[in-house]
Amino acid sequence: MPLLPIVHAPDYDANFDPGHRFPMGKYTRLMELIRDSDTGSRSVFHAPAPASAAWLSLAHERGYVDQVLACKVPLPIEREIGFPVNERVSLRARLATAGTVMAARLALHGGIACNTAGGSHHARRAQGAGFCTFNDVAVAALLLLADGEVGRVLVVDLDVHQGDGTAEICAGIDAIRTVSMHSEKNYPVRKQTSSVDVALPDGVRDEAYLETLDWLLPRSIDNFSPDLVFYNAGVDPHEHDRLGRLSLTDRGLKHRDRRVFSFFRQRGIPVASVLGGGYSRDVDAVARRHLMTFEAASEFV
Repeated sequence: MPLLPIVHAPDYDANFDPGHRFPMGKYTRLMELIRDSDTGSRSVFHAPAPASAAWLSLAHERGYVDQVLACKVPLPIEREIGFPVNERVSLRARLATAGTVMAARLALHGGIACNTAGGSHHARRAQGAGFCTFNDVAVAALLLLADGEVGRVLVVDLDVHQGDGTAEICAGIDAIRTVSMHSEKNYPVRKQTSSVDVALPDGVRDEAYLETLDWLLPRSIDNFSPDLVFYNAGVDPHEHDRLGRLSLTDRGLKHRDRRVFSFFRQRGIPVASVLGGGYSRDVDAVARRHLMTFEAASEFV
């Protein structure tokens, strides 16, 4: 029986205070839930080594990369990121980025793979922002293109927030198409221009969301034949998310993930899934929402 490749490192969890707005404990809890689930029994686990400065500098200015690796990020940038960049945060960012690279290569080999972190789509070329230190998807896409492992890459970002950093880094690169469906009035205030942007009004529920997704997916590959898809499966469109403005139920998120995996796998296009956002004071609740993405992915191995 084929197994779902899952990439994980214990140091994805940088051990923030439980009261922090960013629910860092969800990475540890998610992995516990996966291992205890039927999905865990049908998966094979891989651990990344930290990404190198050379990899990171494909998407980010070298000066910023050096600041993060030395834990000397200027205070104004740390404020935009939303937490201090200490040794644990620096290591976490390097591991999560390498995890997305590993998931991409596993997907190219077997058709589908998932990273239990990643989706740090607000990190821009010159700095991090919005709880994002390095833009793992942009790094992975540029690395695979540079190495000749792929010729075209599609990014499908369904986090509730626009993938502004990914759009900025990848702007003007014909080999990368960025697609973002997000809450129009949510962070960031100043949006970037993706290849395709779909801005949703507040309160969109399951039926309208899924109808829009069914319209969007064929357009994501219109006149574009990707060798690989990065799927940002953020669960912050959920109705109970602290930082979301949409109103999807568990059922809506589950159907969203199945639609994405099914659409691309039916066309023989490999998919590398990254975790994306999900915010709640209840770490178990948000981890269980993320678990649904792995359950959905396991159906398409």
